[in-house]
Amino acid sequence: MVDESGSGGRPTRRAFLTMSGMTVLGAALATDPTARAAASSGLDASIPFYGDHQAGIATEAQNYLCFAAFDLAAQTALDIAHLLRMWSQAAALMSAGQQVRGTNTVQADAPEDTGEAFGLPAANLTVTFGFGPSMFQIDGQDRFGLMSRQPEALRALPAFPGDALDPSISDGDVCIQACADDPQIAFHAVHNLWRLALGAVSMRWMQMGFGRTATTSSRQASARNLMGFKDGTDNIRGDDAAAMKRFVWSGSEAPAWMQGGTYVVCRRILIFLEPWDLSSLHDQEATFGRRKASGAPLSGRKEYDPPDLKAIGADGKPVIPTDAHIRLASPSYNRGERILRRGYSFNDVSGSGTRAPNSGLFFICFQRDPRAQFARIQSRLALSDHLSQFVEHTGSALFAVPPGAAVGSFVGASLLS
Repeated sequence: MVDESGSGGRPTRRAFLTMSGMTVLGAALATDPTARAAASSGLDASIPFYGDHQAGIATEAQNYLCFAAFDLAAQTALDIAHLLRMWSQAAALMSAGQQVRGTNTVQADAPEDTGEAFGLPAANLTVTFGFGPSMFQIDGQDRFGLMSRQPEALRALPAFPGDALDPSISDGDVCIQACADDPQIAFHAVHNLWRLALGAVSMRWMQMGFGRTATTSSRQASARNLMGFKDGTDNIRGDDAAAMKRFVWSGSEAPAWMQGGTYVVCRRILIFLEPWDLSSLHDQEATFGRRKASGAPLSGRKEYDPPDLKAIGADGKPVIPTDAHIRLASPSYNRGERILRRGYSFNDVSGSGTRAPNSGLFFICFQRDPRAQFARIQSRLALSDHLSQFVEHTGSALFAVPPGAAVGSFVGASLLS
């Protein structure tokens, strides 16, 4: 029998979360982090954690990512509420460039902060939380009394042709997305939150990412993916309020606790770089439907020229091939649907010799309804996209991302309170 008081044994998970999360962390939040400066190009800039929407969605995409999914060891919804309150308070402190609960100097106790961010700036850190379908039910079994509140949009994604999904790097009960302009800051955020919740969660998988592959604000230039092409040219911009409202933020169709939230789909996509690197420039450009150097569509001269999907070349064939990526992903081919992309490159290679790189794209997209948006687009791409010859989807996950929290509250409060 475990003693909840902490005398005579280790505290239970609930007691641990209450002691370490609510009491001590609450005192450290005396300074409202929303008073910190908004994002800028400097590493000392910070982005408020609290707000109408969670940070890390419409936020200008940072350069580095640490994304992790966890399985819950909680017994009740109240346990999850304690966890999310603790995590929200800690995330607010780290987003403001502060240490979690100060610096512990008691040698006999474990450090209060994992420490790898001591002396480092906030680096535009954002921390975003999401809930997987398995937090609501597993095989029709109501785990925490939340099944009746599961959104219709939060249902398992369909299987797509060509998928080679590894269950060990897919799904999860809850997720943390940490983005920053310093990779150590992003890792520190996830590491700290994981450490604070030891015994309450177990890590299912983690993915580090570098080199954003999306443009999420009107002032950002397009980045390049590991295949050398500009990425995110036609992405939704976070500062386009009309597009965000139409395609990203949940509305009246969602349960009250999800209105103003969104849904994130993550796909770990392995890129077969060796055959790609041996392809001719002509074939590479035909695969994407864009020029490699400029990013312009094959039917235009500049990157932001609208692709002319009806243009016919001198040979009588479409200028943008029928199996080109930009054609099949175009809103005109998908009932006008769009998604907010926010992906990163990764490279997990180890060893030496002639082994092919384990590199690729950690694809992240936010949308109002994954079934009508991501699933519809991916179904078409999986069937016809010439790019599919050079990539393989090995991991997949879907999470509901609730709206932001007010100061003094926590993410998911309206669901869990």
